[in-house]
Amino acid sequence: MDAQLIVLARKCLEGSENNSMTFPQIIADLMTAGFESYWIDFRKATATYYLPNGQSVDLPTHGSESPIAPALDASALERAIGEAQRLVPGYTYKGFCVKAKAAGCAGYLVSFSGRRAVYFGRDGVVHTELFPSAS
Repeated sequence: MDAQLIVLARKCLEGSENNSMTFPQIIADLMTAGFESYWIDFRKATATYYLPNGQSVDLPTHGSESPIAPALDASALERAIGEAQRLVPGYTYKGFCVKAKAAGCAGYLVSFSGRRAVYFGRDGVVHTELFPSAS
């Protein structure tokens, strides 16, 4: 993968982790650069960014000691996602990750062409969240 694309992926990851970029900003930057999707793996503390030609780059994430619940609780996950979408006061991406893991989320895939994020539980249960519509 081109070094400039790796730098951009790292910038977007760091932007989410330090709350200097919003999800829509990250999506726009990655899509403009030609990325197709990305995968966050809470168990391995990695983020993988994919191009349509199959190339990818793995980057370490902040990780945390927060345990991942054994079963996916879709209601708790939806609440955490809703806080992120509304950028409620005090929202942080790291706080979102803690809540998602407590809700049993082991990782998630963001698909730009599919305009959705698919959250995976340790138990194999999935929750799909469509991107909010532009108003």
